[in-house]
Amino acid sequence: MDAPERTRLLAAAALEKKALDLVALDVHELTSFADAFLLATGSSDRHVRAVADAVLEAAQQAGGPVLGVEGYEEGRWVLLDLGDVIVHVFQGEARSTYDLDRLWEDAEAIDLDLPEPPKQQRGARI
Repeated sequence: MDAPERTRLLAAAALEKKALDLVALDVHELTSFADAFLLATGSSDRHVRAVADAVLEAAQQAGGPVLGVEGYEEGRWVLLDLGDVIVHVFQGEARSTYDLDRLWEDAEAIDLDLPEPPKQQRGARI
């Protein structure tokens, strides 16, 4: 499985846990340590850890390596080193502060081809 395919698989796992603002970047021409980045946002430390857990489980089920996990305990920014794919799961404030989206703006986006979240109908209650 190549990096874009793995990134899509990991993004789907993140989306199952309601990750927000998923962005996938092809960084293979910009850096030597990864082929793709997946950026996601969680609404709280628990949400960030739940998204990270789902992504790790998907990576392990696909037989990919887990080379490192950083920031899990705090849950503000969890970095998952999955070999050719690096996953960053942030709380919103941390994502804004570190602004990896802008830092890696020269990278091409990977089309995740994920279903759009359902739109809330007017007057619908959650």
